[in-house]
Amino acid sequence: MTRLPTELRSHGSPVSEVPLRAFDPDRDFAAMVELITAVNHHDHVDWFPTPENLAVEWARVPTFDPGRDHRVVEVDGRFIAAGGVHWRERAGKVVHDIEVWTHPNVRRQGLGRRLLAWAEARARESVADGSGGPRDLPHVLGGGGQQGDPAGAGFAASAGYAPVRYGFVMRRRLDLPILEAPLPAGLEVRPVRPEDHRAIWAADTEAFRDHWESAVRHEADFVHTFGHPDLDTSLWQVAWDGDEVAGSVMNGIYREENAQVGLDIGWLDHVSVRRPWRGRGLASALIVRSLAILRERGMSVAALGVDAENPTGALGLYERYGFRPHQTWVTYRKPL
Repeated sequence: MTRLPTELRSHGSPVSEVPLRAFDPDRDFAAMVELITAVNHHDHVDWFPTPENLAVEWARVPTFDPGRDHRVVEVDGRFIAAGGVHWRERAGKVVHDIEVWTHPNVRRQGLGRRLLAWAEARARESVADGSGGPRDLPHVLGGGGQQGDPAGAGFAASAGYAPVRYGFVMRRRLDLPILEAPLPAGLEVRPVRPEDHRAIWAADTEAFRDHWESAVRHEADFVHTFGHPDLDTSLWQVAWDGDEVAGSVMNGIYREENAQVGLDIGWLDHVSVRRPWRGRGLASALIVRSLAILRERGMSVAALGVDAENPTGALGLYERYGFRPHQTWVTYRKPL
């Protein structure tokens, strides 16, 4: 973990007076990753982007401009705190999601609250100037955190945020037996070709519209997915019914992140089945094929995320195939 100078670790140090500055996409990704790594190791959050990955994920899009919508606190060339806001249209409203990172050595000195206040003000400003989503829809503030983190829960509550939904990160050991689940009759899994990307994306987008607060997707989301440095579509399991995509599991392996976590984890990033093909065992078949290929690629653990109240019964399905909750995440909301 990154260590800060002693003078920055002492309570009452002047870090609370360091001004916020705008994030600079041309030079700040490495410093931002260093901060995220320190924070997430301390808080047991298994997300460790590389500068290259973060640059793709934070590419300038209509819903987020890192230079406009993100602020950092820098001391001697290192980031000690950062925070920002991005918006997405979800279920007939606009959610302005806020993220704040404060280095564990400089917490409880007001940096998090300063960044949260800035992000909330930026969200309100974006609505007023038209850059924060459709004005004719309701707008709310949002955030997230781990259940069982008293400091995080207290921080959210004291700022007026209330929990509205829960979800799980689930894991499954891959040295355990994998149940059999054949593909439904008439369907086949084919290797992913570049010319299939649009059809696969459109099918996944359609299927996810049934999920809670599913985000309205944009072209930038397609570019991000298929431009990610760790993309390996040979891991994907895509079922076709003739020339139509019936369902898919978009799997991923993030080796640099795995090195930080200390486990060989393969992710079932997106599991989706379109309505006409549900209830026939297709999701089971694609999950089983995903577990098998992740094990073949040397992974020891499979992981995925799921909404605790998923309307398609996904939680029970994942438990049937050996997944168990690893972490519980809380979604927070606050009126804008």
